[in-house]
Amino acid sequence: MTIGAVLVVLATITTLVWAQSLPHCREKCGDLQVPYPFGMDDHESCHLGEKFLISCNESSNFQPPKAFLRRSDIQVTNISLDGELTIMQYVARDCYDKLGNSTAKNDPSIRMRANTISSTKNKFVAIGCDTNAFVQANRVEERYATGCISFCNSTKGFNESCSGSGCCKAPIAGGLKDITVNVFSYYNHTGIWRFNPCSYAFVVEESKFNFSLEMLQKMDNEPELPELPMVINWAIGDDDKSERCDEAQKRDNYTCKQNTKCLDVDDGSGGYRCQCLEGFEGNPYHPDGCRDIDECKHSSRCHPGECNNLPGRWECKCPKRYNNNGTACTKSNNANRSDRLLLLYIPLGVCLTLLVATSLICWGMKKIKLRKLKKKFFEQNGGLMLQQGLSNFEVAKIFSAEELKRATNNYNENRVIGEGGFGKVYKGILPDNQEVAIKKSKIGDPSQTAQFINEVMILLQINHRNVVKLLGCCLETEVPLLVYKFISNGTLFQHIQEKGKASVLPWKLRLKVASETAGALAYLHSSTSTPIIHRDVKTSNILLDENYIAKVADFGASKLIPIDQNQLTTLVQGTLGYLDPEYFHTSQLTEKSDVYSFGVVLAELLTSKEVVSFNRPEGERNLAMFFVSAIEKNCLLHVLDRDIVDEENVEDVQKVANLAKMCFECERGGKTYHERSSK
Repeated sequence: MTIGAVLVVLATITTLVWAQSLPHCREKCGDLQVPYPFGMDDHESCHLGEKFLISCNESSNFQPPKAFLRRSDIQVTNISLDGELTIMQYVARDCYDKLGNSTAKNDPSIRMRANTISSTKNKFVAIGCDTNAFVQANRVEERYATGCISFCNSTKGFNESCSGSGCCKAPIAGGLKDITVNVFSYYNHTGIWRFNPCSYAFVVEESKFNFSLEMLQKMDNEPELPELPMVINWAIGDDDKSERCDEAQKRDNYTCKQNTKCLDVDDGSGGYRCQCLEGFEGNPYHPDGCRDIDECKHSSRCHPGECNNLPGRWECKCPKRYNNNGTACTKSNNANRSDRLLLLYIPLGVCLTLLVATSLICWGMKKIKLRKLKKKFFEQNGGLMLQQGLSNFEVAKIFSAEELKRATNNYNENRVIGEGGFGKVYKGILPDNQEVAIKKSKIGDPSQTAQFINEVMILLQINHRNVVKLLGCCLETEVPLLVYKFISNGTLFQHIQEKGKASVLPWKLRLKVASETAGALAYLHSSTSTPIIHRDVKTSNILLDENYIAKVADFGASKLIPIDQNQLTTLVQGTLGYLDPEYFHTSQLTEKSDVYSFGVVLAELLTSKEVVSFNRPEGERNLAMFFVSAIEKNCLLHVLDRDIVDEENVEDVQKVANLAKMCFECERGGKTYHERSSK
């Protein structure tokens, strides 16, 4: 055999070892590298089952060729062996002309049997100045939806942060295998049509999205909307019920090959993934497994000795006067005793001394820095002012950061009992075994410190059996932590809406909860020293204790209204479906806003229907509008929950329904905002 022939054979072997695809299988579709377990449809043995099929469209319509997931129209632009695919997803659009007539509307959806949408890499985004958008999906045994509102009168406040002026974004939950994106307008873009005729919504890979006015203008002027990148998850197995690593490793067709390890997967895309061991690289699914990394390519690794590469590691071969410690060369025992003392013990002693001294200094500086940081946060959050005020309240307490950290087991995810745009609520257990709810916000706003202190002081003065009791707070963290009494029986929303968790609340119990909630709101509006408008009244903010006594909670959005004012101009905040349209339109906050939201709660108690549902016909999507329409058309009984209505209580139910309608009515002319808008 000639040297040339040997080189050919070696080149072939090297190609097989380094290949990402299986031998004799196509490696690329256009610009996309297709590594095993994925493969193209030229041969079934080139991919690990139908789930990993990549269809390559090489027709004249696509130059260069484009890859699609399985046999769908979902384009794939990147395949990562870390368990992720980048695909292209359509944009939802809702457009109007200057008269408010619809000119374009589409609500795209994507459904995947074997993949889930990444909750860590993607965000839900809505763009436009009159925009109300949702992404909804079905998960195992439950329905899911999230969304956001973007509202503005001009483009002056636009910025890259996408914080609500012209653009808003929201996180999405994990485990979603299908989504539908819906985008709507409140006022058909009338008044802003000149600079913004359309609203848009989409799920997008967050690192690939940057909002700007130019982006919005470009989308407004293009008849064909661009597709945007979205990341989905993949793993071995069909779903989250697939076998785990300990089971898979016992099988003959175990997917992880030589020099790899198995990782269990919990994102719903499969049972497990494979990963190269430390010191190895390549494709862990390829039959040849992962290849050893030659650490000795770094010439200085063993200086002055020689580096010897070993599987997954390396060692040093040293000259005779040097010792081999595995990763470097040091003077050997052939040196005289004085050399050893000078070259070994003295440097070692110096190093140890420096190490101990450095560690002590770093530890001390870290403690000082932490103490200063806690003091800074304490003062920044109004601690001195609040501490002085709390001296009059024996039941209130300023908790330390360490106390609450221990109470929540270092804010363990298993302790999360509630989550929303504000942050998370954790269940905590204090040293005296008292159970508390600890509210931890995401973002602090230093400009609101004085108002925060004032609000806490007001809440500490509230003494009402139907308002959740605020026990104290912690001011040593970047954002203040609020500590409430723990209410054990969940939210009213869970009891009337969530499948699998809902209890059958009889009519008398629902009426009792409604009465207690109304009493709490009346107390906040008229019996406190400074009237408080809750601003986010909804069934998920009404808690029930073990005796089904209602407790109004979550005052994060609340506002204090000076006694000499009957309204306050604020940035619109609240929850879609419960939000007072008059307040949304004018930004004028009054007690009427809470009354409207309470009316929605009454309608929810009477019907057991979601306050906003895009699965209902267009005229029935908003519960408040649908409920009022049913009363006006004398067909109320058709929308009530039949499990709670009978011959004995139908008259009382009718009275409560009329009360809900009164809550929706505006004090000007006795008509609902919806009725006046329709005219």
